[in-house]
Amino acid sequence: MPKSRGGRSGGGNNSGRGKATAMKYEIRADIKINGSVQRKDIIGAIMGQTEGLLGDDLELRKLQRTARVGHVDVEMNTSGGKVHGMIIIPSSLDNVETAIIGSALETIDRIGPCNAIIKVLEIRDIRATKRTAVVERAKELLLDMVNSGESASKTVIEEVRSVLTVGQAKAFHGLTCGPNVESSASLIIVEGRNDVRNLLNCGIKNAISADGAGDIKQELIDLANGKDTVIVAIDGDRGGEMLFQQLNGTMKVDFVAQAPVGQEWELLPQKTVTVTLSKKEAASKFAARLEKKQKEDDVKAGVPDKDWAEGMDESYEAPEEVKDMIALIDGLDKNHAQLIMADGEASEPIAAGDLAEVAEEADGAVAIVINSTINARMVEIASTAAIPTLVGTKAGRGFKAVDDVDVWFQKA
Repeated sequence: MPKSRGGRSGGGNNSGRGKATAMKYEIRADIKINGSVQRKDIIGAIMGQTEGLLGDDLELRKLQRTARVGHVDVEMNTSGGKVHGMIIIPSSLDNVETAIIGSALETIDRIGPCNAIIKVLEIRDIRATKRTAVVERAKELLLDMVNSGESASKTVIEEVRSVLTVGQAKAFHGLTCGPNVESSASLIIVEGRNDVRNLLNCGIKNAISADGAGDIKQELIDLANGKDTVIVAIDGDRGGEMLFQQLNGTMKVDFVAQAPVGQEWELLPQKTVTVTLSKKEAASKFAARLEKKQKEDDVKAGVPDKDWAEGMDESYEAPEEVKDMIALIDGLDKNHAQLIMADGEASEPIAAGDLAEVAEEADGAVAIVINSTINARMVEIASTAAIPTLVGTKAGRGFKAVDDVDVWFQKA
């Protein structure tokens, strides 16, 4: 039997018809009946079997007469002697009362002589749906205004900019980015994909995500190192500062733009985005200020600076073979490394982002020499690859010696 639609409950009068726009919620319930029934049987069961169940205040016929509940719609299919359909009941009651009405429907287990199962699928907020429709239609109207040239207002163009940029986010080796990251002479590096999307909504199309503070992809390092200007846009919290430290230690960074304290780039309005980028600070200056602040925090916490190199015996003089390795550092580009083999031969320079993979696959490597500060991650790479010696420029924040790796520094 083909699908049938429509049908209104016989209960109630027309007093509620003029108040349909006052409805706030819509109950949508699935109904399955083991037998053939008509729409009026379903509506009759809803009205009759809920009567007296919830008291006079929530009696459906009374609520319909006062237009607090709309007419009951039933959509149904009949096939093989069974009925499957949808019950739709609009409500202007509050959310608690509407939920009670919905739960009452599930108590109905028979329609006439037939067994029935009713399950509420959702209670939809009609107002939220209408608001979404209003927003989408407003965007369409604004786009029409701009495209037709009927409005030269800069304010209107800025308002509609988010519509123009939606959907333009792309992927660069798995990293979310704007469409201009490769062609632009400058690059903005942010923490996550939502930061990129917010900048797109502000008309900024040369941003790329670092995907948090995990291992930085070599493709991102190469992209940044090939740009005239690289800006790291970090959130106004400790996590943002940690991301800057990691990026600054692995790639070219020219400027830092930090969001206001406690705020995140993915939530910044366009005006704040523009102001924050215009107040960007040189990376070297930001790093020095950050280091000073961290030292002050350490002093307040009673942590002496030497603890960052805990386990090191600074009075112990490096052996000649280690001195030879230290001498190799000046010949390496920043954040590049070499593996020293058992025969004393050195590998080709390796970018820091590739070091973990190359070191783990290398056979016979006895040392890693890197033109970078040594942090906990570097020590972990050497330990995992069973490489017993690690040589770098100096101890970085968070460094701690381990038993199976000897660490040496170029600078005391």
